[in-house]
Amino acid sequence: MARVVIDEERCKGCGLCVAACNFGNLRIGEKFNSKSYKVSEFVGEECKGCGFCYMVCPDTAITVFRDEKVEVEK
Repeated sequence: MARVVIDEERCKGCGLCVAACNFGNLRIGEKFNSKSYKVSEFVGEECKGCGFCYMVCPDTAITVFRDEKVEVEK
């Protein structure tokens, strides 16, 4: 499928990625980064690879890696 990598030091915990994920795979976690922001975390079982979280992140803190054979479900 796909996997989401969140750069915790770039994340400011705005929650836009959480709202953008149609599958409920992201949430604001309890972990703080060095700037004292609670950072987003991946909590789902599998990522569909749609990239909505990546597209809405204002801090480019999210990268989505897709399996080349995966087609994004609508």
